[in-house]
Amino acid sequence: MTKKDELFIERREQGDYAVRRPGSQRASDVLPTQKEAIERAKELSPGSTPLVERVRNTDKGHPDKWRKP
Repeated sequence: MTKKDELFIERREQGDYAVRRPGSQRASDVLPTQKEAIERAKELSPGSTPLVERVRNTDKGHPDKWRKP
């Protein structure tokens, strides 16, 4: 996977989710749910796994960490 194929799912202040490439100024897409954002990221970059921002504390990570769906 190259950097250009990498996608991130980030929760926005508005409560929806942005699909974003590293270093981009704008989101590739904004969707109302995390699930829809993950599906859209897979459509935009088939064969790659997006990194999803954690939105809550768990025993495996905190909100400042990234996870694979």
